[in-house]
Amino acid sequence: MTPMPTSSLLAWLPVWQRNFLVWRKLALPAILGHLADPMIYMLGLGYGLGNLLPSLDGGQSYVAFLAGGIICSSTMNAATFEALYSAFSRMHVQKTWEAILNTPLGLADVLMGELTWAATKSLISGAAILAVVFALDLTQGSLLLWALPAIVLTGLAFAALGLIWNALAPSYDFFMYYFTLFITPMTLISGVFFPSEQLPGWLAVLGTWLPLAQGVALVRPLLNGQVPPDILTPVLTLLALTVVSYGIALKLTRRRLMK
Repeated sequence: MTPMPTSSLLAWLPVWQRNFLVWRKLALPAILGHLADPMIYMLGLGYGLGNLLPSLDGGQSYVAFLAGGIICSSTMNAATFEALYSAFSRMHVQKTWEAILNTPLGLADVLMGELTWAATKSLISGAAILAVVFALDLTQGSLLLWALPAIVLTGLAFAALGLIWNALAPSYDFFMYYFTLFITPMTLISGVFFPSEQLPGWLAVLGTWLPLAQGVALVRPLLNGQVPPDILTPVLTLLALTVVSYGIALKLTRRRLMK
């Protein structure tokens, strides 16, 4: 068999396939695990706290408003966990990357495989919650499936960001800094639980431009059957963030593995 050249645009596909075959053995428990936490937030806050709140503009219920944010935050978390804990295990503990790098594949192929696999995991997570949102009749439905590409874009951006920290962290313990100082604050100010406009001026502007807010800006209108206003801004922002972050992650990972 002729080895796949590393210059092939799909040279990363075996890495993605390897991760998929491992995940497939525990697919159902993994999907249920991704559903549990976001569904608790959506049902607990949406129906619990939501019953104490008046309807939002246009008569939208709070739980319907929350659904778009929860889909995006779940997408973010799925991509982040995969790009941090799972990728770190394959790179540092299991030495899977080392074995792959002894094949014709290069580091760029390995990292691209990890990036696309983390985005796939985020798509699975986001799509599962999207199905629940549809079952609960919390969406208009006409543009529902267009939320899937938005979920992929969001997953790619956070997977690329996670791979940067994966290249820098000396151990699992350091991932908590990433969640505490970046992921959790961003979740609170990116419009997941309430409109960013409710925040003080400078914080509202910051929250609007964070990557999670870009995903929410795409998904929430689509659930309401509306084309997102100024759709190119969040799309291009997420794409640019993915490309730049992947380039940084590749450089940092190469430097780490050469030490």
